[in-house]
Amino acid sequence: MFDVAVFGSLFLTLFVIMDPPGITPIFLALTAGRPAKVQRRMALQAVAVAFSVIAVFGLLGQQILDYLHVSVPALMIAGGLLLLLIALDLLTGKTDEPTQTKDVNVALVPLGMPLLAGPGAIVSVILAVQHADGIGGQLSVWSAIAAMHVVLWLTMRYSLVIIRIIKDGGVVLVTRLAGMMLSAIAVQQIINGVTQVIQNS
Repeated sequence: MFDVAVFGSLFLTLFVIMDPPGITPIFLALTAGRPAKVQRRMALQAVAVAFSVIAVFGLLGQQILDYLHVSVPALMIAGGLLLLLIALDLLTGKTDEPTQTKDVNVALVPLGMPLLAGPGAIVSVILAVQHADGIGGQLSVWSAIAAMHVVLWLTMRYSLVIIRIIKDGGVVLVTRLAGMMLSAIAVQQIINGVTQVIQNS
């Protein structure tokens, strides 16, 4: 049966990590000067790349962990630390905006990977898939992943309209709030990982 709580939790986590409002000005900078049709195509390409990367890790996450001999608690702690680093960047406003290049399709790199499908999102998806119970849990997890990528696509596709509505100040405010929420999620994930290590020892 579809689990609304699992869907909402993962969707919120991915929203905070992938930060659609925060990616908007970067997307506009990378696609500046291109026709609207090209911008829309690049938005779709970036989301497709991000979804593909995350789907691979979601499907093969357990095999990757087994091959590397990494335990779930260790992954939780590492993932929490990665999320905390991302949260600190959001809170302090440290954004390394990449510059547009001629030789690389910016929809693939860096938009699709690693800005959208970054380490925080990948770790969160691996853990969510692992902890999903039954078909209903898996359906909830993959629905949240798909819904998040739809939101990302809509945000980038209509980014010009969004910027006119919330202005630069609105983007900064939402980014700071997202960083605060993400830091709390990161700390909780680290605590859960440490607790499991202690219980298993």
